[in-house]
Amino acid sequence: MSLYKRGSVWWMRFTHNGKQIRRSTETEDKKLAIRIFDKLKGDIAEGKWFAHLEGEDNTFNDLMDRYMKEYSAVNKAPSSHLRDKGLEKHLRGFFGDKFLTQITSKMISEYKTKRREKGLSPRTVNYELTLMGHAFNLAMKEWEWVKDNPVMRVRKDRVNTKIERWLNLEEEKKLLAASPSWLQEIIIFAINTGLRQGEIMDLKWSQIDFKRKTIIISEQKNRSVDTLPLNATALGVLLKKKPSTIKPEKLVFINHLGNRIGSSVLIRAFHRAEKKTDIPKLRFHDLRHTFATRLVQNGVDLFTVQKLGRWKNTSMVMRYAHHCVESLRAGIEVMDTLKPPVGTNLAQGHTDCHPKPYLRLVSN
Repeated sequence: MSLYKRGSVWWMRFTHNGKQIRRSTETEDKKLAIRIFDKLKGDIAEGKWFAHLEGEDNTFNDLMDRYMKEYSAVNKAPSSHLRDKGLEKHLRGFFGDKFLTQITSKMISEYKTKRREKGLSPRTVNYELTLMGHAFNLAMKEWEWVKDNPVMRVRKDRVNTKIERWLNLEEEKKLLAASPSWLQEIIIFAINTGLRQGEIMDLKWSQIDFKRKTIIISEQKNRSVDTLPLNATALGVLLKKKPSTIKPEKLVFINHLGNRIGSSVLIRAFHRAEKKTDIPKLRFHDLRHTFATRLVQNGVDLFTVQKLGRWKNTSMVMRYAHHCVESLRAGIEVMDTLKPPVGTNLAQGHTDCHPKPYLRLVSN
């Protein structure tokens, strides 16, 4: 048991039921702090003191340590866990040493404002708050560290959900010409499969069935397993890379050392190629949008696009709907094949299509 100073306020550190607890005396007066501490020790000895919520003694750093170790590392895909590491770094920088019960909605709102002032997009800040909110939910519902989740009372900023960029055929040709051969393979494969960056980088030979011309994808978000067809172009990329002896556990896309291509290496190479062209700003993820957009532009219905791209529902691919005028044309032309019943004016060649009034209006 001991007293120590935190800023200008005196704090108590002691052990209760095997747990180390820290508690503020809420005073800057050392003599008063000693008296408060002595009373607490007496209450503990007499069994009159009961521990409060652990959130009063655990900091935000404690919360994130447990969340990352017990939840993110165990329940999330490696790529998602890696993203969490990037998000939590900024959260720790602002909230790190604060005790959980000290963190308020006002404080979180201030954090959001400061992040936006630094030029962060609403989407990025929302991701950070989502991570923080999930950690607080676990602390509240499962770990019983706090009684409340202050993140739930903070409004998230509206995200611009306009249609993403996609490549036309001429832009694709320019991008490929500016890319090294290993990147060309990845770009072509991404455009023709709609796979996400992590799914391509983690793709193993065991997921490819050359006889059936299919690929098996384990969905990271909902843990489902999907078997998808491969077109001739995507299959051609795989056949070109296919080793004489396939080891199922080996990755398909590897660097010159035979290891996984790092995300940062891929993105740097992708942006170097992009800058060599006159193509407007493009992200690797826009290759997935290119896949969906081309399907829709060429008459593939949205339900099929949803299944091929593994979106949860058709509402998530509705942003591509404005591309599908030509795909709708086939539907409306069905009307031209339908003939009116024999005996109607149209069938008898009448051209007067104006309806006759049921009542004649007579002016007084």
